[in-house]
Order: sequence, then structure tokens, then C-alpha cells
Amino acid sequence: MTVVTLMWEARAADGRGGELLAWARAQELATAPVRRETFTAPGDRVLVLTWWNAPLDADLPELPEPSPELVTRPVHRWRFESHGT
Repeated sequence: MTVVTLMWEARAADGRGGELLAWARAQELATAPVRRETFTAPGDRVLVLTWWNAPLDADLPELPEPSPELVTRPVHRWRFESHGT
């Protein structure tokens, strides 16, 4: 089975990193992924990775766009296919 990882990354508006983190952690997906992790980075960035047993082009649920006042730009999204270690 192919494993695909969806990456969702957003940059919070000034001083709103904690709010963006809380918002991202509260988002539920229609189907549960095999694994989900949430990260933060300097610059009030929030990153969410989800892992799925699915092909790269599968129709999978993704986190939505947060409200415009919470972020400085549109969310960045990428898909990655695992090739093992």
C-alpha cells in the first residue's frame, strides 16, 4: 500500500500564533488519518502533517483555510509519497 503525507502550513498574523495553533489542532477531518502531527516554528508558523494509506492522487480530507484575519497569507499545501527509509 502506498503511503501519502499531506502537509498543511500557515503563518499567523502578528501575535496570533497561539490562536492559529489552537485553531489547527481543533480541526477535525471527515476521515481519520493513520497519523497526524502538529508542529510550530519561528515566525508564528504552524505545520500539520497527516499520513494516509492511499495513492498520491487520492481524494483525501484536508484542513481548511483559516479565517483571513488569523493568517498573513494563504495556506501552503503539498503532498508527498513515501519511498521508505
